Formats: sequence, C-alpha cells, structure tokens
Amino acid sequence: MIGSVGAKTIGGINNMGRFGRFVWQSAIASFRICTSPRAYALIWTQMHIIGVRSVPVVMITGAFVGMTLAVQTYGQLAAMGLEERLGVLINIAVVKELGPVLAAVMLAGRVGGALTAELGTMNVTEQIDAIRSMGTNPIRYLVAPRILACLLLTPILIIYGDLMGIVGGYFVSVIQFGINSQAYWTHSASGVELWDVTIGVAKGFFFGVAIAAISCYKGFTCKEGAQGVGRACTEAFVASFICILMLNFGIAVVCKAIYSTFWSLKTLV
Repeated sequence: MIGSVGAKTIGGINNMGRFGRFVWQSAIASFRICTSPRAYALIWTQMHIIGVRSVPVVMITGAFVGMTLAVQTYGQLAAMGLEERLGVLINIAVVKELGPVLAAVMLAGRVGGALTAELGTMNVTEQIDAIRSMGTNPIRYLVAPRILACLLLTPILIIYGDLMGIVGGYFVSVIQFGINSQAYWTHSASGVELWDVTIGVAKGFFFGVAIAAISCYKGFTCKEGAQGVGRACTEAFVASFICILMLNFGIAVVCKAIYSTFWSLKTLV
C-alpha cells in the first residue's frame, strides 16, 4: 500500500517536472519564433483555425449566458423595485467572471481537444520523430505557433463573448421584461468600471496559454493507439478546465488586492 502511494507520488512529480520543462522550452521557442518573420505564416494559419472558427461558438455561448442571467435574476430585483439595475448585475457578471471563464471552457473543449488529437496523432504515427530527424525543433515548429495563436486570440474571443452576453441580457431585460432602455444603460455604465473590463480581458492571456500548453503537452506525450489519443484528449480538457478555475481564483484574489490598494485610491482622487 505504502509502496503504491509512493510510486504514484513519484510518478506525479516526474510528470510535473516534464510538463514544466515542456512549458519552458515552449516559452523559449515562442519568443524566438516572434523574431523570425518566416514563421509568421505558421502563426497566421493557427490563428485562423483557433480564432476565426471559434467565434460563432463563443458568441452563442455569451449570448445565452446573458439571457439566462436576466431570466434568473429579474424576479429577485423586481420584488425589491430594482429591476432597472438588472443591467449592472448582468454586465459585471458577464464581463468580469462568467464571460472569460465560459469562453475559455468552450475553447478548451473545441480548440484544446483538436490540438491534442492533432499532435497526438502525429506522435502516434511518428511524424514528430520524423520532424526531429530532419533537424527541426518540433516544439518550435508545432507548439510555439499554437501557443502564440491562443495567447493573442483568446482575449479577443472573450471580448466577442462579452459583447454578445451584454446584448443577450439587454434583449431579455428590455424586450421581454419591459425595463426602460435608457435607465438600463445608465445604471450599467455607472456600475461597470474600466477595471472590470480590463481584468476580464486580461484573464484571456493566462487562459489561452494554459489551454495551448496543456493540450500540446498531452498530444506530445500520449500513448500509442486510438485509445491513447482519445484518453489524451479527455485528460487535456479536464486538466485545462481545472487550470482555468484555479487561474480564475488566483487572478481574482490578486486583482482584488490590487484594486483595494491602488484603483480605489485613484477613483477617490
């Protein structure tokens, strides 16, 4: 029993070390590829696959999140006579928390699974070894463009999701429940600060890197066979989802402390 627990602990530590080394190598390769204009074509290709094709999914997710929030919270606010402030609650929740997290989760499912399956298939069919045998660094050629594409486009996708969430909440609040449109936007503008929007978009950089790094690592280290690739895709999504939640909590704690220390003083001045 003790030996089994010890073996699993050592194996977990070894996996963490391998992942840390993979992330470090990917960071160096990503920095170097930014200084090589010849590699920009690889980045543009991944940006189209990862970013452009994910826009409809993220926008639909954001719209229904905003509409669902409006439906669920209208009754409580209307009972207190505060239905005109519904926009504040919807927009802060969408812009600061739900929009970034749900957009990242959708990307982890769509983009992360695709990256893991693609690289995992290349690993199983020994295409990665073939690239390495030709003198090309597979991390620089395969991983770095994907990480950079996720890093650059995840914040933009979050903006799309936030906009659709705001529009969806407005549609349900004003069209369905009959809230005054001018009052809705006035209270929303006074309640949502630039800090909230900035934090929500900034989370996208961390989420994008986490999704790409975990998915690429699982693809590079998957076991042979179709079962190995399928298991790697499942593990990549689960690990990405947990990492998104952990990062969201950590960023929320840090940003709350920064806001209390600096931003609130700035607004008072």
